[in-house]
Amino acid sequence: MAEQQSSLEGRIRALEDRLEIYNLIAGHPPSADTGAANYAEAVYTEDGVFDRGPGLAGATGNKVMGALLQSPGHQAAIAGGLAHFTGLPHVTVDGDTAVVISYLQILTPRKSGEEIEVPNHGLSRGYHIHRVVTNRWDLVRSSSGWKIKRRTLRLVDGSEPSRDILRGAFAAGA
Repeated sequence: MAEQQSSLEGRIRALEDRLEIYNLIAGHPPSADTGAANYAEAVYTEDGVFDRGPGLAGATGNKVMGALLQSPGHQAAIAGGLAHFTGLPHVTVDGDTAVVISYLQILTPRKSGEEIEVPNHGLSRGYHIHRVVTNRWDLVRSSSGWKIKRRTLRLVDGSEPSRDILRGAFAAGA
């Protein structure tokens, strides 16, 4: 009986972990698109790393992550209609660490061109997909829940770095 209870407790903890991780990852788009510095500071570890790859500035530390969302450049992107759109992540939990693999699209509204009407949805010029990236989120369990220790993203452009991230979904134990 104790073995069954332990197994049941373990299964419940695994479900709770997965739900918390899904919510953590799902919180990224609305926090990025609103400049929610307090959210970034709360979900990154104190020494968390955001690695955006060559050509884009990253950040180290949860306070720096929060400041990045408040930067003039990011605020200008928000004012222009920036929208982060993510796919369902692949989550692997191993004790007090987890790896999440996901896609992310960055969309912006088209400012010019012909408007298209969709019945019951109004007129729009549509959106432009600015970029699509792969993400690897390395998470750690803390006393206040799951936190981002490192986030690595790479542009989906046919190169190995992006495919390497995606291969992480099939790593041992996945």
